[in-house]
Amino acid sequence: MAVNVNTVYQTVLLILNKEQRGYITPDEFNKVANQVQLQILDDYFEDLNQMSRSPQNDMDYADRISAIDEKISVFRQTASVTRDTTIPNIYRLGTVTFNNIELQRVQRNEYYNIIKAPLVAPTIKQPIYLYQDNKILSFPITASPISIDFIGIPTSPTWGFTVNPNTGVYLNSPGTSTDFILMPSEQANIIIRILSYSGIIIRDPSIVQAATQQILQTETNSKS
Repeated sequence: MAVNVNTVYQTVLLILNKEQRGYITPDEFNKVANQVQLQILDDYFEDLNQMSRSPQNDMDYADRISAIDEKISVFRQTASVTRDTTIPNIYRLGTVTFNNIELQRVQRNEYYNIIKAPLVAPTIKQPIYLYQDNKILSFPITASPISIDFIGIPTSPTWGFTVNPNTGVYLNSPGTSTDFILMPSEQANIIIRILSYSGIIIRDPSIVQAATQQILQTETNSKS
């Protein structure tokens, strides 16, 4: 359930070389690859928000909300954490529970208003929490552990390599490479987006324009 980073890099190089447009180094590729993976992940949340407001097809393999949720699922994690302790590796926080009771997330200004009104003050059965500085501050719960569902920060895709000392050619080092966490169906999307950045790196506006048009067309088709 991943996209092979070597396949993506070699395809990008093949397209650039075929068109005699230039070259993107492994270091440049790795930086762009990480940015592209984060962009695609962020797009999932926006797409899910839009799809939730539109009529859906409930047929197998045609339910778009389920399809997007499946793509997000590869990033989803669970953990037990301690109250008021920094939690690493969180990209987006999901459900927070304690003893199978869900806590309601509030903002700091809401919290002040809530604690001033006895009728809506948090209770053990209706607890609340603040999330700030990567910490969970729960009220009135002070015990641990607290259970969380979250989207973890994706591991950066990396094309590991060595350099031939005689020719200066970059050689793939699979043992030091890290694949894209995205699902295999995203391979073409990844390549197109990396090509878009490649056009900026090698200063070729035509590549940027062609790749951008393809991205927009793909997004339009997926939402129509």
